Amino acid sequence: MARPDEDGLIARYFAPLAGPGADGLTDDAATLTPNPGCDLVLTADAIVAGVHYFPDDPPDSIARKALGVNVSDLAAKGARPRGYLLTLALPDDWTEDWLAGFAAGLGEGIAAFGGDLLGGDTVRAAGPALIGITAIGEVPQGGMVRRRGARIGDRLCVSGTIGDAALGLHLRGPAPPAWAGGLDAQDRAALIDRYRHPRPRVALAPVLRAHARAAMDVSDGLAGDLAKMLKGDTSKDKASNGKGRSAAIDLSALPLSEAATRALAAAPEALATIVTGGDDYEILCAVAPERLDALLTDAVRAGTPLTCIGTVTAEDAPPIFRQASGQDLRLGAGSFSHF
Repeated sequence: MARPDEDGLIARYFAPLAGPGADGLTDDAATLTPNPGCDLVLTADAIVAGVHYFPDDPPDSIARKALGVNVSDLAAKGARPRGYLLTLALPDDWTEDWLAGFAAGLGEGIAAFGGDLLGGDTVRAAGPALIGITAIGEVPQGGMVRRRGARIGDRLCVSGTIGDAALGLHLRGPAPPAWAGGLDAQDRAALIDRYRHPRPRVALAPVLRAHARAAMDVSDGLAGDLAKMLKGDTSKDKASNGKGRSAAIDLSALPLSEAATRALAAAPEALATIVTGGDDYEILCAVAPERLDALLTDAVRAGTPLTCIGTVTAEDAPPIFRQASGQDLRLGAGSFSHF
């Protein structure tokens, strides 16, 4: 049975997911009008087979990941999703079963996160599959939460649990890590699920707009992404005394899942993986000390608790990650690098 051409592929698998303004994906462009008094927020991320996911991962999981990593960026900016553009570069050996699973996962993600499919492009890849999504969100005018607004003395908070996806990635690798023996089948499944299925914290968007001075999602590792947040101009921050911004992180406060806690008990050296590993897709935010209690309370009400893990400091030095013993954790590479 012959595979459909591009138009047939779009009509069969993606047109049913199209939203208003997309004309059933029959045109070369779509329209999107922001609600009165709102700004549009745009972000784009791509994932590549063999780099960001395993080629034999289930296709519905791959679709959910491709969508989730983009929605996570919107959530960190305080935005709610409005629409998506999909670029799908398929290798020669693609099958209709794979594409049907991918489209089903994409539909499930859109239903869970909000927004509509508005358009995109489908092409043949010369190498591995590439999935690119441009996500379009919306915030009240002027309400986007920037990455670099943290000030000296601000408290640093993270959502959810940290390190699960990085541990799950190691479990998917060819050689089981030393700490894997301390986990049962349920723990292993939970960690791999966190790697495959990001959980963008959409419910936190209005909480961040109300309270946070800075926010970003943790995609390339807590240590590396924290360092990115602290870069930038401190000229408006009188408390910096002309110095840069750094941070003191209390690792005993770091929120860990039960599975990650057991992995750490089996191999304490796994702490470095937890702190530097990517794919958490949790929210890291900075809040003025006097707003901390309100932030934490509203996050609980939103169903996505935040945990305070440290403080922004006036230093020209990398952030300090202090263990319960009082010793500082020595880190190698601080985050995932694409190059």
